[in-house]
Amino acid sequence: MSGKKRRSEMETRPTIGPRHSPGRETIPQKPTTHEIEAAFGESLPDVVGPECSILFCGINPGLYTAATRTHFGRPGNRFWPALHLSGLTPRLFAPWEQHDLPGLGLGITNLVPWATRTAQELTKNQIQAGFIQLKKLVREMEPEWLAVLGLTTFREAMGRKDIREGILDESWGSTRIWVLPNPSGLNAHLTLEGLAKSFNSLRVAAGLPKRA
Repeated sequence: MSGKKRRSEMETRPTIGPRHSPGRETIPQKPTTHEIEAAFGESLPDVVGPECSILFCGINPGLYTAATRTHFGRPGNRFWPALHLSGLTPRLFAPWEQHDLPGLGLGITNLVPWATRTAQELTKNQIQAGFIQLKKLVREMEPEWLAVLGLTTFREAMGRKDIREGILDESWGSTRIWVLPNPSGLNAHLTLEGLAKSFNSLRVAAGLPKRA
């Protein structure tokens, strides 16, 4: 399949298959280099259920994450350790245990569902299409908080250069928005302790108990 065709297919959110992933996932095998490269353009279903207190929103899946079908699945990503250190999960969850999150009032989605090597590969059309679908999802699920993990691309999607980390000065219906750092291991300016502190502040604001 040509790169031009794949790019065209990625301009709109996929309609084949459920948007919300049902059931649990087993421990995935480590993907091969070929499988990782082949994951370009693949989508990853959301993990979200009713009565969602915090819906975490990444920018878009990386190739490793898409290849393993697990959100924030690449080794070195600090999302799962920060969840535990903040008390949002009772123990350190592995990425393939992602479907245990809705039972804790947590969920995961992405601004753009299609996998790329880096977020810089996303087009403006993809970002805007994803943003429209994200707002629809928030209206449908009505989480108490939308926790955006990453600043630069969200600024572009919102058309606001003034957005900073912390509570956003606007809401989508009854859903408030909290902007958090990108948990990727490539974010050299972020420490695990700093991310866990931000997650803990969000946990307190959401009124969730400290589970760890």
